[in-house]
Amino acid sequence: MSIIKKPVITEKMTDASEKYNRFAFVVDRKANKIEIKKAVEEMYDVAVDSVRTMVCIGKKRVRGSKSGMIVGKTATYKKAIVTLAEGDSIDFYSNI
Repeated sequence: MSIIKKPVITEKMTDASEKYNRFAFVVDRKANKIEIKKAVEEMYDVAVDSVRTMVCIGKKRVRGSKSGMIVGKTATYKKAIVTLAEGDSIDFYSNI
């Protein structure tokens, strides 16, 4: 079971990473803060100060097509915002 699924790379999180040394990840819904902290420290070889988590609930989406209205739902996921220790950083673009 992989705890960290993918990093969240948006304008808002890029700004937070530059100003406050915070990074966001989509994580497994059953993972707790201690497991997330250990996974980030092992994967990126950094020291984690704090972890904040939130569950983003899926939303209902409706779109029209030739056969009528199609009703669907976006996925529910858990997001973790990790604050790193002073001097540590994560470079997501190093493999490009």
